[in-house]
Amino acid sequence: MGLRTSRGVSVAEALRMVLTLPEVEQRLHGNHLSFRVRDRGFAYLCEDDWTMLVKTSREEQAALVEDDPRAYKKSHVSGRFGWVQVRLRKAHEDELCDLITEAWRMTAPRPILARLDLALR
Repeated sequence: MGLRTSRGVSVAEALRMVLTLPEVEQRLHGNHLSFRVRDRGFAYLCEDDWTMLVKTSREEQAALVEDDPRAYKKSHVSGRFGWVQVRLRKAHEDELCDLITEAWRMTAPRPILARLDLALR
């Protein structure tokens, strides 16, 4: 994980982090916004309670929950698959940005990843 910034990420900041990634589609999913790349979900945002579900590995999920249980908890619905619930008001901006980017990378098809990596060189 990167250097920590002050705590607290707004819904608008979380949206910006997600929507700057290539080919992200935003959809309404019940009372949540879902974020997908090529129809594969990698994050969900609930504006009502300022929480976000983010796809991670089970190892990353365990490390986040152990390191900062005020900001992260195992998702009660999809936690067994590694998803973590992020309390935006308690999260660090740089960590959340890293988590979202990694979730996108875990989900995006290889051709999209290759184009992004080429563009970043």
